[in-house]
Amino acid sequence: MNRFARKLAIPLCFAMLVGVACGKDSKKTPSSTGTTKEDIKVGAIFDLSGATADVGTPYSEGIRDYIDFRNAAGGVEGHKLALTWQDYGYKVPQAEQLYSQYVSQGAKVFMGWGTGDTEALRPKVNADMIPFMSASLAETLTDPSVTPYNFFPSASYSQQMRIALQYISDQNKGKHVEVAVFHNDSPFGTSPLEDGKKYIADKKLDIGFKNYPMPATATDYVAQIGQATSQKAKYIIIQNVAKPAAKLASDLAGAKSTAQVVCLNWCADELFVKLAGPAAEKMIGVMPYAPPVEGTAGLDDINNFLKAKNTTAKDKGLHYVQGWYTMATMAEGIGNALKANNDKVDGPSIKAGLEKVTDFKTGVTDPISFSSTYHAGLKSAPLYQVTGGTFKKISEPITIAK
Repeated sequence: MNRFARKLAIPLCFAMLVGVACGKDSKKTPSSTGTTKEDIKVGAIFDLSGATADVGTPYSEGIRDYIDFRNAAGGVEGHKLALTWQDYGYKVPQAEQLYSQYVSQGAKVFMGWGTGDTEALRPKVNADMIPFMSASLAETLTDPSVTPYNFFPSASYSQQMRIALQYISDQNKGKHVEVAVFHNDSPFGTSPLEDGKKYIADKKLDIGFKNYPMPATATDYVAQIGQATSQKAKYIIIQNVAKPAAKLASDLAGAKSTAQVVCLNWCADELFVKLAGPAAEKMIGVMPYAPPVEGTAGLDDINNFLKAKNTTAKDKGLHYVQGWYTMATMAEGIGNALKANNDKVDGPSIKAGLEKVTDFKTGVTDPISFSSTYHAGLKSAPLYQVTGGTFKKISEPITIAK
């Protein structure tokens, strides 16, 4: 943790209220029958200061606020959720240290973040049998024969890539089309590349596919755009977060590129639109979670909770809503485990409870389901396009069979 984050940690610990704490001891919550029920400890890491803090911050707020909301309503089957968390600055060693610390303190489940740290933690998560719901949507985390305790309530990056490629193919029937993939220079960024190439080969799509890393230190992407132009790329798929994606969009506009930009979920958001300005126009987003604009279903509980803070789901943004419903999905699995095990839970019982989550309705996604053979909650995502500075839905959810 950097010096600034260390200074914040102490006041944050004292500022946390019920269910949200830094290293907080477990408590017992009185039930309606007069008995007491143990709090269920939840460990978490968030990126509030690192390379993905632009999306990590609202996501973390969504998780923390959902826990406050759920605890105020009595918790999960009468058990309060006691959250212990820290900003890890997108640093894998810090993630490993905090995970071990929180598990040693009794965390029953863990809310993770990045692909690099989630991948690094896989052996520990398997050995500790700790249900781990990550913000990483890497396909490698979906197979319970390899990662039995990893889950996420979304379509994987690879699934989103397949959806984007299928859409591009459908829009160019009978034509060859070149696709350039600009990606974060990290495991997060490279996660869907090989699966995208395999999908093209397996489906015999007439698509050329080249990928271009976006170094974190880059101040512009002019050189990479030149390469994509030489490739004659008609589409540019971006697997990155909002800030670098918006810079790329601005550089494309400056180069007078006519390539169609397609963002996967972490840059298909309102921050990209704000930062890119006019260059965001016509961007297509693969969006498993609907943008929280007026008329979107699934926002009533969020907006009622946020009234006391004089804000709304629209103000908080898409990734806040994603964080909220990620924690809600974990709570659904915990609730299933409590009901099936006489009010007792451990890692294996919560895993089984998550695998029983079927058609969990959020309103902002297709219904979420896990199984004993697949741990990504969605196989589909609709497409939206930026028109007049706002997202407009241009397709119903596209499902790629898995």
